[in-house]
Amino acid sequence: LCFSCNNPEHAVRGLFPGDSHEYEVFRFALAQNQDIPKLVPQVDMVDTSSSFAMTYAFCSQFSKGVYAIMGLYDRRTVNMLMSFCGSLHVCFVTPSFPVQTNNQFVLQLRPQLQEPLMALLEHFYWTRFVYMYSSDSGLAVLQRILDTAAERSWQVTSVNLDSLTEPAFIKLLADLDYKKDFQIIIDCELKRLNYILNLVKQNLKNYHYILANLGFLDLNVTEFQKLGPNVTGFQLVNRSDPAVQKINQNWLDFDNKDLKYTGALTYDGVSVMATAFQNLRRQRIDISRRGNAGECLANPPAPWGQGIDIQRALQQVRLEGLTGHVQFDERGHRTNYTLTVMELSHIGPRKIGFWNEKRGYVNTAIYRPMQEEFYNVQNKTYIVTTILEAPYMMLKKNHEQFLGNDKYEGYCAELAAEIAKHVGFTYRLELVGDGKYGARDPETKMWNGMVGELVYGKADMAVAPLTITLVREQVIDFTKPFMSLGISIMIKKPTKSKPGVFSFLDPLAYEIWMCIVFAYIGVSVVLFLVSRFSPYEWNGEESDDEDETETPEYTNDFGIFNSLWFSLGAFMQQGCDISPRSLSGRIVGGVWWFFTLIIISSYTANLAAFLTVERMVSPIESAEDLAKQTEIAYGTLDGGSTKEFFRRSKIAVFEKMWSYMRSADPSVFVKSTSEGVIRVRKSKGKYAYLLESSMNEYIEQRKPCDTMKVGGNLDSKGYGVATPKGSPLRIPVNLAVLKLNEQAVLDKLKNKWWYDKGECGHKDSGRKDKTSALSLSNVAGVFYILIGGLGLAMLVALVEFCYKSRIESRRMKVRTEKCLGGIAVAGGGAVAGGLGVGPSGLGGENGRVVAHDFPKAGAQGLPCMSKAAGLGLSSTGM
Repeated sequence: LCFSCNNPEHAVRGLFPGDSHEYEVFRFALAQNQDIPKLVPQVDMVDTSSSFAMTYAFCSQFSKGVYAIMGLYDRRTVNMLMSFCGSLHVCFVTPSFPVQTNNQFVLQLRPQLQEPLMALLEHFYWTRFVYMYSSDSGLAVLQRILDTAAERSWQVTSVNLDSLTEPAFIKLLADLDYKKDFQIIIDCELKRLNYILNLVKQNLKNYHYILANLGFLDLNVTEFQKLGPNVTGFQLVNRSDPAVQKINQNWLDFDNKDLKYTGALTYDGVSVMATAFQNLRRQRIDISRRGNAGECLANPPAPWGQGIDIQRALQQVRLEGLTGHVQFDERGHRTNYTLTVMELSHIGPRKIGFWNEKRGYVNTAIYRPMQEEFYNVQNKTYIVTTILEAPYMMLKKNHEQFLGNDKYEGYCAELAAEIAKHVGFTYRLELVGDGKYGARDPETKMWNGMVGELVYGKADMAVAPLTITLVREQVIDFTKPFMSLGISIMIKKPTKSKPGVFSFLDPLAYEIWMCIVFAYIGVSVVLFLVSRFSPYEWNGEESDDEDETETPEYTNDFGIFNSLWFSLGAFMQQGCDISPRSLSGRIVGGVWWFFTLIIISSYTANLAAFLTVERMVSPIESAEDLAKQTEIAYGTLDGGSTKEFFRRSKIAVFEKMWSYMRSADPSVFVKSTSEGVIRVRKSKGKYAYLLESSMNEYIEQRKPCDTMKVGGNLDSKGYGVATPKGSPLRIPVNLAVLKLNEQAVLDKLKNKWWYDKGECGHKDSGRKDKTSALSLSNVAGVFYILIGGLGLAMLVALVEFCYKSRIESRRMKVRTEKCLGGIAVAGGGAVAGGLGVGPSGLGGENGRVVAHDFPKAGAQGLPCMSKAAGLGLSSTGM
């Protein structure tokens, strides 16, 4: 506003580029403020990027006696304008980008974005991102981001958009995609921002963008909002406010173009100046003096004396404008303002929160009910991509007779039907074109398989055994897992090892049996020794002949053989006809009995299991067993999540396995799961296949029933239903999966397709029948020992008989010779007194020949006439 001494009309002075949106709103705002009499616009059309043009225009306005100037600047003229305003005390009200300055004569209508942007970064937990900025407005924000990054160890990449051509920008996007920098901040004006969003349209699904701009609703997002991009931004103008809607309608009547946020700032700037002018008139402050033409470029400059009053009047304005609460601090910056935080969804922009100085960022996102979120679901048929993989998705045997979804059967076929029934939509199953699950090509950076069909809009949902991984989650959305699993090892089932004839020895280890043998011998020897030393183990036998004065004969029952027999009888729990009488011997016997009690009880407890269970001897029991051997090859599916797991793993065992797999010749990778199974079956135990545990368990139940899962799972993951980023199907399908899990429908489906339809019987079936009876092979060794013991006994009896006979024959021969020699000495005399009769036979007393019936010499030479030997008749013969 200026006051001219020659013209009493109040003219509002402006500096705007030609044919700008802000100029049109400037004129519109003056027309709306009819309560200020004779207020007409006077605008200088000027190139705001030219310092010379801006200097001439500013001095021209100042020479006419300005009240305040409203206009725009850019980074090349902002410092010049601030210098003039500070030196001449002329207020400059601007909707241009804010700058960091303490010049109170420059009133900046546009709020600063440093604090709201930092609050949003903390809310999203961004620690690695790219900041793309324009030099006009982004330098101050960049400085704040870099300072915070140094404090918190953020990884920030800055890109200046001013010097970036379109080919260079496209190359930059390719580099960001290669480096997986998927979080980007774009800080520039609306015109350039719309241009950039049009270039990144194909990358909207892969990235999360934050737009550091105050006009989120001013963007042209109609073309790509249906793609479900992940875009967040700020909105300054509250378009739902009735006052704003009324002024916006008047603007449309004035100009058929949309009112952008920069125009709203211009409108509020005119309102601030008009309010300040009214306050000055009300306070009767004299501001009629004006500066002279030469004062602008004077050296030193002569400031306008009333400038301080004008600046205070403008700074004290408080009003509710199109951009919310308008208030300035002592430096001329907006304060006490509120910004709405928006995001772009499939149905358009929506509010997710707000920011103000007092409360910071407040998240107010309320997810709509399923009926609202899943809009118009009944009138559309969704394409569900899948892959042929038993038992998840299979063609029926007579599928040629069916059409559409009826051709398929399996776990995922029924899962898709259940989800569609719970959500209430129709769908069409289509097999993925390339037969792959989905991976990123390292050269073209394009996704293939089912993931690629979701990313590039060829399908609306994927119902298949698709593993939830980090790289996939960055480009598509997954529901909660409908099946939990992990990587497992498949090998060819080894032949069952039948129990050997001596399998009854298996309950105790070889070392224990050896210890028992040594204990048996040791106890027998100790018992023999203590029996020899103890006097209580000796028995004395006195002679029946009263006239004999010989000492009694002492005997000991525990000789070495009897000690061995006693220990053996105790160990067999059968006892013995002799037992120790001494304390020391009983101690030995007691501890031996206790020892045998424990050993026999332990043996009996384990005997049943070892005799009745036919065990499989598996060469591989874990991943460690695979890693430390070279005889058995092992591999994975080429291009799947299992291969990716080994490639990225930092665990030593898995790194060693990956090093072997990638360098093996011939290749250990297979193109499909069926190829891997065939390779396991045909390799005769020399190939192990690494695959998901659920598929491993299924194949184990299929004929010819010659594969098996060994060891535990190597990791833990899940299968999920996938949808494109931001798809309206994501939330309702996720809720449907959770509901099916809570209702145990998922468990029923797995039992149906894994075990109920299995061809090898349930993994626990028939186990009781196998363990109820023993076969001959289980106890054959016992019969062998029995037969061997009987044969040994007969052999020993025969040896004893032969040995005793040989000894007796030799003894009789010697005695006969001595007898004949005695008779010859006696001279062949007759036996005096005849033959004696005794209890042992016809041989005299006790079977003896009485020596006094013979001559003395003859009696001394008849040893053959003693007990039952020679000519005497005993009870058993002569």
